[in-house]
Amino acid sequence: MINTVLCAIDVSRPEAEAKVLSRANKLAEAEGAQLDVITVIPDYGMSVVGGYFEEDHTAKATAKARELLITFVGQTLGEEVNQKTRHVIGVGNAYHEILKTAEASSADLIVLGSHTPDFKDYLLGPNAARVVRHSTCSVYVVR
Repeated sequence: MINTVLCAIDVSRPEAEAKVLSRANKLAEAEGAQLDVITVIPDYGMSVVGGYFEEDHTAKATAKARELLITFVGQTLGEEVNQKTRHVIGVGNAYHEILKTAEASSADLIVLGSHTPDFKDYLLGPNAARVVRHSTCSVYVVR
């Protein structure tokens, strides 16, 4: 039995991610499960790159990502579903934040999208592959 479905999306690619979110919602509805949706923003923190940003950059980026996520879920699934959905903003590496959130929320299923791999993905491994490899719960990859 699935109690929680965690859907990972990139709010900067709404056209591609609508299919992923819709599939996650269908799976959650079929199981009577809670739908959680996560998007992850990079953390530049104290790195050399981080020194070029204002101190409140991460807070502003998180607020904007939350706004985009809530709007996207509402437009894609409708406001009734949006009200019941938990919206999560991760800061850091996408795969790490997805796995951490799945564990913290006791997710039974992670739903995420995967693009067609190119040569660099075979060497480094995309986020979807890392989530599949390291997840302790089932992972549903939408192509």
